Amino acid sequence: MKRYHVKKYTKEYYRLWNDFVANAKNATFLFHRDFMEYHSDRFEDYSLLIFDEKDNLKAILPANRVGDTVYSHQGLTYGGLVLSSETFLSEVIFMMRALLLFTNEKGINKMNLKILPSIYSIIPSDEMEYILFLLDANLFRRDSIAVLDLENKLKISRVRKRGINKGNANGIVVKETDSFESFWNEILIPNLKSRYNVLPVHTLEEITYLKSKFPLKIRQFNAYHEDKIVAGVTVFEKGRVAHPQYISGNKEINNTLGSLDYLYHFLIENIYAEKKYFDFGISNENGGMNLNEKLHYWKESFGARTVIQNFYEVETKNFVKLNDVLL
Repeated sequence: MKRYHVKKYTKEYYRLWNDFVANAKNATFLFHRDFMEYHSDRFEDYSLLIFDEKDNLKAILPANRVGDTVYSHQGLTYGGLVLSSETFLSEVIFMMRALLLFTNEKGINKMNLKILPSIYSIIPSDEMEYILFLLDANLFRRDSIAVLDLENKLKISRVRKRGINKGNANGIVVKETDSFESFWNEILIPNLKSRYNVLPVHTLEEITYLKSKFPLKIRQFNAYHEDKIVAGVTVFEKGRVAHPQYISGNKEINNTLGSLDYLYHFLIENIYAEKKYFDFGISNENGGMNLNEKLHYWKESFGARTVIQNFYEVETKNFVKLNDVLL
């Protein structure tokens, strides 16, 4: 059995961690320490690094701890073990065993993992799905993500075409801006407040800070009608995937102007045409048990289809189930 040892992340590993993320097969800029730590006051970081016998870094786990449970970092959309392209399945089995043994010895009883959707891996990377099956992990949530394959696009529905044509006829203009202020204060915050009585996950100050750290990864596009903002999209670029993190429009005039349809079509056809995927995000509620049909249909009517994201809980004592897997 190959031996690995686990260390808890400290600032001395800042460069090593980020270099590993930059070259991993299943990572995005969300795993960079500068992104993870913008909300460090909200979480007890419990990120872990896995080394081999020669002290070479072989895997990392972005994570936080709450009581006796370690989570794939709750401030991130996805997580799980981050791996290099050279890693073999048998190695990941041993690394996961080492990870569970380490956390079990630290008084952690459970590990809660939200798996990176397959579209974000540059090469196949389903090792964790197989290993979590071996560990009798509990699949407690599954989300459906609407994804547009930009290299194999389906036809846009007639309803969306009408909206796009309406936006064009009404003279909607799309502009990229480095400022989030008008979108946040005039569109996003009022809409979230009136519809759901919530605020954006990121404050204006936070998204501005993150933009300063990742200027090429976080982009803001606004739609204007007669020089007045009527809609906007905040896009996170993650390798070959473009993902709108925030999307909102003036609810009183959006249907009249076709602004959101036009804005999305503009991004797909003009800004992100060279990407592999356009990730519209989830349409689920109630821990994945319900689907917002109208919202999901709106995404599908652009030609998007479903990719899943799995969420697992595994007991750390189950590391013993990996002892005799390999023949």
